[in-house]
Amino acid sequence: MMMRYTQEEILELIRMTELEHFDVRTTTLGISLRDCRSEDVKRFCDNVYRKITRVAGRLVQVAEEVEEEYGVKIVNKRIAVSPIAVVAEYDRIDDYILIAETLDAAAREVRVDFLGGFSALVEKGCTKGDRNLIEAIPPAIARTKRVNSSLNVASTRAGINMDAVRLAGETVKRIAELTKDQDSIGCAKFVVFANAVDDNPFMAGAFHGIGEPEAVINVGISGPGVVLDVVRKMKGKDLGTLSDAIKRIAFKITRVGELIGRTVATRLGVEFGIVDVSLAPTPAPGDSVADIIKEMGFEEVGAPGSTAALALLTDAVKKGGAMASSFVGGLSGAFIPVSEDAGMVRAVKSGFLT
Repeated sequence: MMMRYTQEEILELIRMTELEHFDVRTTTLGISLRDCRSEDVKRFCDNVYRKITRVAGRLVQVAEEVEEEYGVKIVNKRIAVSPIAVVAEYDRIDDYILIAETLDAAAREVRVDFLGGFSALVEKGCTKGDRNLIEAIPPAIARTKRVNSSLNVASTRAGINMDAVRLAGETVKRIAELTKDQDSIGCAKFVVFANAVDDNPFMAGAFHGIGEPEAVINVGISGPGVVLDVVRKMKGKDLGTLSDAIKRIAFKITRVGELIGRTVATRLGVEFGIVDVSLAPTPAPGDSVADIIKEMGFEEVGAPGSTAALALLTDAVKKGGAMASSFVGGLSGAFIPVSEDAGMVRAVKSGFLT
């Protein structure tokens, strides 16, 4: 599908990338491991390593070429694989640690930043393999550098698996203990979900869902700085006008994300999946979701009305993305972690968030 852009759109993109911190946060290659199954864990690991290095061998090279060609920074190049607990059912915890080490070796070989999918879907219950994988998560995270892990412990349909919630809490504590010499960084590579989606390109929760094709490129875009600039220009306007302005800019950045994703997918010879239109901050000045909320007229994020403002912001971004593309998916929301958002850090220090 040919996507055409006007000269005005191209110039606006240059301004957004140079001055407003717009970037493609990730191009994530989803890879199915369902054909790697084996009763022997070592054979399974061999199959996994060969498939990942074959399918993803050119991912980083192609992403860098596209980045250079279009002048849009692609911050991360990542891989998401089928949830390991779905494709591997083994009797020993050590078997799952071996699988994690194999995933890490494959990720290192193809030079990606992270690999997600050391995961289990346990919203209704756990098999023996699920429990073994969960037990393996802390040592697996501690022994690897690129592997990310996740658990889905609840869904709207199934409710909450409280046994899995307990296991998840214990897992967080064990990861923190095993990586304490690195400021417990391992906890940043583990996420617990309710209603996990199959096509999320963001870490640590990315995995290649059961309904996904053999291999697919999913793109995550981020533009808090771009939206912040729009909100500043709309100062004094009513909420309806502000919402429309945010929708228009979300429309534009979604088109860019789809262009990048389709180009990478075509050159790799795989399918294009979705654009995840999420506002994901970084610690850099001007790249904060909390600052957007503050600019909407609040003393600080955390003040009364902040949640309503975040809901308006998320709704406008999602609707703008949906108008731009039929391929919006993933999480498509707003991330406001204290650890990554300078405005959230400021709000905590000033007592607005506790």
